[in-house]
Amino acid sequence: MTEPVTGVLPSVSLVIPAYNESERIRACVESALNQSVALHEIIVVNNKSTDDTVAIVHQIQAEHPDAHLRLIEQNARQGLIPTRDAGFNAATGDVIGRIDADSMLTPDWTRHVATAFRDQHIMALTGPVMYYDMPFRRFGLRIDDKLRKLLMRANKEYRFVFGSNMALRAEAWHEIAGEVCQDENDRMHEDIDLSIHLAEHDLFVGYAPDMICGISARRMDTAFSDYNDYVKRFRRTYRAHSLNRRLDRIPSTVLYLIYPSLHGLRQIRNLRAKPQHYDLPRVPVMPRH
Repeated sequence: MTEPVTGVLPSVSLVIPAYNESERIRACVESALNQSVALHEIIVVNNKSTDDTVAIVHQIQAEHPDAHLRLIEQNARQGLIPTRDAGFNAATGDVIGRIDADSMLTPDWTRHVATAFRDQHIMALTGPVMYYDMPFRRFGLRIDDKLRKLLMRANKEYRFVFGSNMALRAEAWHEIAGEVCQDENDRMHEDIDLSIHLAEHDLFVGYAPDMICGISARRMDTAFSDYNDYVKRFRRTYRAHSLNRRLDRIPSTVLYLIYPSLHGLRQIRNLRAKPQHYDLPRVPVMPRH
């Protein structure tokens, strides 16, 4: 049974793993700085970038000297998982959020996350995404919301967080930190692996339809062979945990079904001149079904 919502809003740290994201890191960090409820801290974790990512973050720090914006380095190993883990371990908030370095938070993201975590039953949280560099963004957001709700209902035992838009309690992270797979051969979905470890510890994953994050559709620029490998990561992740193969069927089927339309829209969009700056539109409040 869900615990009642009590107490003040918990503090929220935000972790942003970054590798060669000079094109979009400024928009990402500035969206985190411009929240209606301020983040406890923003942690950019640089992972051996060879472009201007670090210089841009330093510049933002200079422009916002009072902001709780931290830049740390994770150079022990190339890869998202050790970079994510370094950020999670460095975070000092009650709740640890995570997005990609090419993502942009909607202005009330932190407020929705903190409010949701007043429910003591929720140990981790995820929400829908809007593809900010695709046409029909509002329509796409509604479809994405419906699909994620479907996946939550279908996988009741293993409810998973979406790595590009997620948060978890610091105490939940510290409970599973020593168990999450390091996947040195880069074969799995790190967020699905994280979700499996949460489930194995009976740490409940909630879904917040108003916790909206804008992400890039750059993956749709890839050839089908690369996309196919991305989808197969679901199966490899479940197999690594000796889980029933049926768990990967729904997300895999959905991803295969949406590829032709999204890839086609992406190609049409790429025929036009690419804008240098993206703005997230004001987003509608998602219906609560």
